[in-house]
Amino acid sequence: MTLAILCSGQGRQHRQMFALMGDAPEAAHLFAHAAALLGSRDPREFVRNEADEVLHRNRAGQILCTLQPLAAVSTLADAISRGVIVAGYSVGEVAAWGVAGLFDAILTLDLVARRAEIMDAATQAGDGLIFVRGLARDQVGRLCERHGAAIAIVNPGDAFVIGGGGEALSRIAGDARAMHAARVVALPVEVASHTRRLAEASPDFREALRKTQVVFPPQAGVRILSGIDAAPVVSAESGFDKLAAQISHTVQWADCLQACVEAGATGFLELGPGRALSEMAAEIAPTLPARSLDDFRSLQGVRAWVARHLSA
Repeated sequence: MTLAILCSGQGRQHRQMFALMGDAPEAAHLFAHAAALLGSRDPREFVRNEADEVLHRNRAGQILCTLQPLAAVSTLADAISRGVIVAGYSVGEVAAWGVAGLFDAILTLDLVARRAEIMDAATQAGDGLIFVRGLARDQVGRLCERHGAAIAIVNPGDAFVIGGGGEALSRIAGDARAMHAARVVALPVEVASHTRRLAEASPDFREALRKTQVVFPPQAGVRILSGIDAAPVVSAESGFDKLAAQISHTVQWADCLQACVEAGATGFLELGPGRALSEMAAEIAPTLPARSLDDFRSLQGVRAWVARHLSA
């Protein structure tokens, strides 16, 4: 089995997101560093006790959703150290570089904190994202053009994340419902990620990446994909360019999942939080096993699942 590791984006933070690895000694230094980034608040207590609104603020959300995959890999390195394909959804793409070993884990946390600060500085009040399923891409594109918004993420199955100002998103939501979209929902994200509304943020993050120490090429057998075109990262410089551009350009997530399959993935493991990516993987490749950390009750269960499928 060639394992495709999927790193989740914001929106699925929950109270028990660190249940599996919260007490793992291998991850203790990561929780300590994330606590420093969160104003000396332990992330494990933070997710259990803070209000949902606080959990979903942009900077906190990006840190929490990057900490989970990094902590998971630190505890599961013995189980998933063989050749893997790594892809990340939104901020999960930065986490993917850490998971793949291109960035040090502590540095990865610092980078996403800085990324969030840069995005917040470029964000206008009321900006956000909505999810629309059940309309064709050309229909969604016309709605965005009509109301001054943009497609932020293309997911499998005629499912789209749309970014823009609050008024534009409200009008698009109303029109999409009138057009009998299967689902329309506002997402708990406070920035219009992956749209030109964050055009000023991309060069600033590229400058932050320029100062970042990177290990490239990755270890033998590890492939990492870029979100904006689903292509393998072939150099640090071009990878940095795409990682920065991703902030203000559409993420082609459906293509990323298809690229995993075409690269030989025979199973998917989402590092969470949530199950959204593993469910999409199951949609695009229904014959392949796809699980999320949130499906398991113990790290031993994750190891057993990986070992069973790697030996298959």
